[in-house]
Amino acid sequence: MPNNIIMKKKKKSLNWILDAVFGSIIGFVNGFLGGGGGMIAVPILEKIKKLDNKKAHATAIAVMFPLSVVSAFVYTLTIEFNWLILVILAVSVTAGGILGSFLLKNLSGKVIRIIFAFLMLGSGIYMIIS
Repeated sequence: MPNNIIMKKKKKSLNWILDAVFGSIIGFVNGFLGGGGGMIAVPILEKIKKLDNKKAHATAIAVMFPLSVVSAFVYTLTIEFNWLILVILAVSVTAGGILGSFLLKNLSGKVIRIIFAFLMLGSGIYMIIS
């Protein structure tokens, strides 16, 4: 077998392993903190996986959906919470998600990066002072 084919197979295997490691880290953070996996997923997808800004955000959102469903199911089995607040937030979050996805499609990558950076910065400051 030619050497370049072997190298391509090794590189592909390594990529799958790294993707699985990154996915596990993102899933752990999301499950442990009840959210926040996207804050890790976007930089990984942009900087390490070399996706453009919009694809990184869209991919992170798509990854967060099944992860959030699984986490929500586990939480409903193990933690008691207010169902009225859940319903109100679920409807509101869905509406906000639809609006956000349309904005993601129509805003430039630079504007998206600036918004994301301010959200991360604001979240970090809030966590430090609270």
